[in-house]
Amino acid sequence: MGTPQILPNLRYQQNLDLGFGSEVVSRPGGEDLYRCIQCGTCSSTCPVSVYMQHTPRKIIAMTRAGFREDVLSSNTMWLCASCYSCTVECPKQIKITDIMYSLKRLAIREPRNARLPAPVLADEFMKSVAATGRSNETWTITWTWLRVRPLELLKQAWLGLRLWLKGRISIARHRMTGDRRSIRRLLKAAGTLAQDRGRG
Repeated sequence: MGTPQILPNLRYQQNLDLGFGSEVVSRPGGEDLYRCIQCGTCSSTCPVSVYMQHTPRKIIAMTRAGFREDVLSSNTMWLCASCYSCTVECPKQIKITDIMYSLKRLAIREPRNARLPAPVLADEFMKSVAATGRSNETWTITWTWLRVRPLELLKQAWLGLRLWLKGRISIARHRMTGDRRSIRRLLKAAGTLAQDRGRG
């Protein structure tokens, strides 16, 4: 007899989070998770599914089955273009894009994702808006690379310099005129609302 083949993607039930699906359902945007009939329409209409680690249909099935770690560490939610093609074509009228946003919010909170570019970029974007009332692309990208891959920032410096010299980016941190505290109150209220609904 030969050496048994090791299957790297094999998961045992004891290693799954069987409450993961219910957790997603309890959060804003995830309410329709269990209505999916796994027809695959979402995956066939998604313009970027070929670049995803798991298609939208598969990510929903994995979420319901409890593959928490695999789902939240995948690139699927972060590649979602928010075009709503899946939602429009879904025969059960499931808001699949909203499920993707719900999974994004959970992924951002995962310690294991603390050094993944997409969650860090989302976090830095929100920090920029909260601080200045605007999105400051140059500083958002700079802080993202500093947190994730500092050496990558050095590799991108020449490109940044050329873009700056051509006037395509600015190093100034533009701020919203008026009361920026209202933006922070709005973001805080939205975050509190999401957390409260998630606990419900």
